[in-house]
Amino acid sequence: MSDSNIQKSDSEPSSKKIKIDHENDNGVNENKLELKDFETEKILNNNTFRKTVCVQGKFKDKSGVALLVLEKNAFKEEDLNNDGYFSVDTELKTFFQNDIYGNYECFPRSSLNGIKTSIIYPATEKHIAKFSQQETHIVLETPELYNKLTLPHIEKEQFNLQWVYNILEGKSEQDRVVYNNPCEKDGFVLLPDLKWDGVTKETLYLLAIVRRRGIKSLRDLDESHLPLLKRIRDEGKKKILEKYNVPSSQLRIYFHYQPSFYHLHVHFTYLRHEAPGIYAEKAHLLDTVIDNIEMIGNYYHRATLPFTIREMDNIFNIYETNGHVHRIKPSIEKIELIDK
Repeated sequence: MSDSNIQKSDSEPSSKKIKIDHENDNGVNENKLELKDFETEKILNNNTFRKTVCVQGKFKDKSGVALLVLEKNAFKEEDLNNDGYFSVDTELKTFFQNDIYGNYECFPRSSLNGIKTSIIYPATEKHIAKFSQQETHIVLETPELYNKLTLPHIEKEQFNLQWVYNILEGKSEQDRVVYNNPCEKDGFVLLPDLKWDGVTKETLYLLAIVRRRGIKSLRDLDESHLPLLKRIRDEGKKKILEKYNVPSSQLRIYFHYQPSFYHLHVHFTYLRHEAPGIYAEKAHLLDTVIDNIEMIGNYYHRATLPFTIREMDNIFNIYETNGHVHRIKPSIEKIELIDK
């Protein structure tokens, strides 16, 4: 697929890379977004398990929809001491105390209470659908279904990839790059995923983005890509051990299918971290992918692959129209309740 086709999509930035500050030639920020100017319109998703919430709204005096994603930070083990959560500045509010059991709310100093915040502005309808809470279905995608339904959808409606090319070309985020292999054929860039703060080992999450263009996903891989895959695995493990002191035996290294953007990339997460998308219907371990291709060179051209789709995704409509998934209809009792 040509570069022009890869980039064919809406012109707004992907949710994976949002630039919210704009400076003029004099270095003055002309369009800084402030949370005090954010006006809530709708809660798209409130995930109480992951302690994340996505809010749809707008900024005062600005056009366009904005999405605000808030996430509670994981505990850093180095802060679990008398200089951190157990310092003299920490306050406890008692809910109840009964014999040896007590239930409290803890108020540590403000520097420990940061909330990871992502802003997507201006957000498109695809961003809104991506972050909305909705029903999910599993599709068993045969090679025939991939070529007939999935691939045309990918080529027509994927997110813009300019943010990826900016990283690979050294135009953006170079201060975040952990490792850079410049080989155009088998090279890649390793950097923290935006879901990671880049510091907390317990939530370690990095992406290896390949330099070679035109490889959209797992489906495109064959024996010609084995040197690239092995280089990502071996060099990625080595660099993460050097920089973060996490051995390869404690790394989960995998692809997503379907991926959130269609330029081949590999996820590296700490094994103790229950990152989004690590479950069987989504994640494919890199070592397993390499092994499958070594056994059958075109394995991923021939395999049936599962993936999940949600009812607001455009691809759901495609698979529903062709009879491969069925939308969940509200029960009679629920309809009656809504009518009342």
